Amino acid sequence: MTHLERIRKELSPARRKKIEARAAQLIAEEMTLQELRRARKLTQVRMAKELGIGQDGVSKLEKRADLMISTLRKTVKAMGGTLSLVAEFPDRPPVALSGIAEDEPDSKPAGRKQAHAHA
Repeated sequence: MTHLERIRKELSPARRKKIEARAAQLIAEEMTLQELRRARKLTQVRMAKELGIGQDGVSKLEKRADLMISTLRKTVKAMGGTLSLVAEFPDRPPVALSGIAEDEPDSKPAGRKQAHAHA
């Protein structure tokens, strides 16, 4: 019996359950798109139908390391969720970013658009 097995055996069932729940929570905090889809109990075929692409497209999407934010947002939405982007800095609290690749961006003016008669 390994040292770890001996320690686990000495824990109460309640303590073991609490540790297992925390481990599952930590694992769930970081997933690939494929792991997330599987955790949501969705097939590639179902995702393909939701996204309007072929199953092979879902497979390729899950293998990509670099996605457009709009593609990632649509994929998460097809899984029933929403995507939030948060910028984290060491010297301030996290900042939620908005207006980036949103389906329905806020109706904020993009900038001043005035036509000038003279150059």
